[in-house]
Amino acid sequence: MTSRRKPQPPAAAPASATPSTPSASRPRPSGRSTRAAAEPPRTAASEPAIAVVLGSIPTPPRGIGRIPVTKVEPVIEGGAYAAKAVVGEAIPIRAKVFREGHDAVNASVILTDPSGQQTRHDMEPLEPRGLDPWEAWVRPDTQGLWHFRVEGWSDPWGTWLHTAQAKLPVGVDVPLVCLEGRDLLERTAANALAAGDPVQASILSATALLLIPERPAADLLDVASGHGLATAMRAYGPRELVSPTADFPLYVDRQRALYASWYEFFPRSEGARYDAATDTWTSGTFETAARRLDAIAAMGFNVVYLPPIHPVGHAFRKGKNNTLDAHPDDPGSPWAIGNADGGHDAINPDLGTFADFDAFVARAHELGLEIALDFALQASPDHPWVREHPEWFTTRLDGSIAYAENPPKKYQDIYPINFDNDPQGLYNEVLRILKLWISHGISIFRVDNPHTKPVQFWAWIFAQLRQTDPDVLFFAEAFTTPEMMHTLGKVGFQSSYTYFTWRVDKQEIQEYMGELSGEMANFYRPNFFVNTPDINPFHLQSGNPAIFAIRAILAATLSPAWGVYSGFELFEHEALAPGREEYLNSEKYEYRPRDFTAEPNLNVLLGTLNAIRDAHPALQQLRQIHFHTALDDQVLAYSKRDGEDYVLCVVSLDPDNAVETEVHLDLEALGRGDQATLPVRDELTGESYVWGASNFVRLTPSRPAHVLSLG
Repeated sequence: MTSRRKPQPPAAAPASATPSTPSASRPRPSGRSTRAAAEPPRTAASEPAIAVVLGSIPTPPRGIGRIPVTKVEPVIEGGAYAAKAVVGEAIPIRAKVFREGHDAVNASVILTDPSGQQTRHDMEPLEPRGLDPWEAWVRPDTQGLWHFRVEGWSDPWGTWLHTAQAKLPVGVDVPLVCLEGRDLLERTAANALAAGDPVQASILSATALLLIPERPAADLLDVASGHGLATAMRAYGPRELVSPTADFPLYVDRQRALYASWYEFFPRSEGARYDAATDTWTSGTFETAARRLDAIAAMGFNVVYLPPIHPVGHAFRKGKNNTLDAHPDDPGSPWAIGNADGGHDAINPDLGTFADFDAFVARAHELGLEIALDFALQASPDHPWVREHPEWFTTRLDGSIAYAENPPKKYQDIYPINFDNDPQGLYNEVLRILKLWISHGISIFRVDNPHTKPVQFWAWIFAQLRQTDPDVLFFAEAFTTPEMMHTLGKVGFQSSYTYFTWRVDKQEIQEYMGELSGEMANFYRPNFFVNTPDINPFHLQSGNPAIFAIRAILAATLSPAWGVYSGFELFEHEALAPGREEYLNSEKYEYRPRDFTAEPNLNVLLGTLNAIRDAHPALQQLRQIHFHTALDDQVLAYSKRDGEDYVLCVVSLDPDNAVETEVHLDLEALGRGDQATLPVRDELTGESYVWGASNFVRLTPSRPAHVLSLG
């Protein structure tokens, strides 16, 4: 934790815990009488006195205590699911805290780590004060299940200080005000001494002696308002009427769940060879694919994503460009899983053996790369499950098994899974398969179409694996409705594809980032893939290298996780047909060996972007982003921060023309509110500049962005 655990002062007895009797002798009404009609009525004089003792009044689990605390964040579905964080991430905890009357109120966050150790983090009031917002930022430093609560409390020192500032300058109740101030300081000194801080205790006791009524009011206020005194009172001052909320869950993953640079490629294409004489292909293997890993690591990527590596079905195998007349030598879609060689627990023999796969994974680990494996819960008609477990599929009235459809698209080579006929058997089989691949070094699963499976199923899977394999991460390929995408995140998917692919203009990018970095960040982590084997975005179909560079810069700097599907760096862009966001000659249905050294390419830019991300914690987080004013709608200006690290990005959205504009910076948001000038360094070029609150910027297709670190 970055916040030192502050010793807890002895708890002041809350007012509600002090035995007391109401000033009126009249007893509290106990509701309607159930006394029999024949019983003589009692008079007030004959009623015995009832001693009402106000003991410790328990706060209901989701109720409001003596000091009201409401609208606590982050709380997911009332606390049914844990909010998200990663180790070292700065997390905002917010609440509305208020009370009756005019006495001062304060608030703290109590953070409990997985071992049960608690730390206190005092909250700060935010503007507008009239809406009672409070906030504290915390950094959990251990992976696992944490909990937090917010405690509202009465602040005697804050109340006294406000009273002193109002009364002392006008000479009202000066002796009493000084007497009350000395009492508070002496009580705080006792707390400091009990907490093992004799230095602060001595300072507090000495300060108490300075509150002499005969001193000028200005001197008294200087004593009471000192910065050192405020720090001591914050640490050890009395906290009365402490009112805790319930404890809410916060699950802390390892950092890769939030910060990652993904690179996707098909192992079968790496080293694939075509023999023109026989019109046949020889598949690439794990051994040939491993040769690509060095270049991927050199570009700074840290996750390598592989499409399914299992045997591919023969029935209804798709040919080139998703045709129904496959050539005998066509490899088929890797997502049509299963044939006589096995299913989800087998490897396509064309790629090699388990030993070859283990060697591939080991080489990746040597280079600092993690392997993410596609996990597609579906089957080809040839999958062993179809024969052994027909109950795991949907049988139509004509006796046929329903194949996958996304009208007008039909996937005759794929059978979807039915999760309702034998949930126990299916759930256990899926868990077995996942654990098999985990045993072979897989630490991340990219899940294909998770939104077409029951959310309840995923929640069960995650609960099981958190007990045995908490390091394993799940990435949702869920291009679907917002509610489903959100819910998948809430039940446990660590990250997800997003709508970034279709957010292209300034306003929609800003609005989308506002959503992702706000409340959504508590349960949904984005990964900004610039393209996928399924999505050839319209904005890339021009093939203009500048738009490829712009989209890479945006993805790498806006989101802590981003991804590239191979071919992007070579500006692959040809569409299957006009108006279609699919690639011509899609690698999903054929081998696509490439020369990644061919010119021009984006290899250097991709490596530079990943190096900048590694060097700057500001780009490794999601929650703290601020948009600045660029007068041209084709220029996007934004900054990100983490602690004292700030990165300022100014990016052209126009790949065809030079743009010139004024950029007006919010220096407060950059932590430089007291500076007139701002030394900056462009991390893309190494050039240095001196900027101010207003700056002229010119961007061109060949130099479409500034990525500036602040001096």
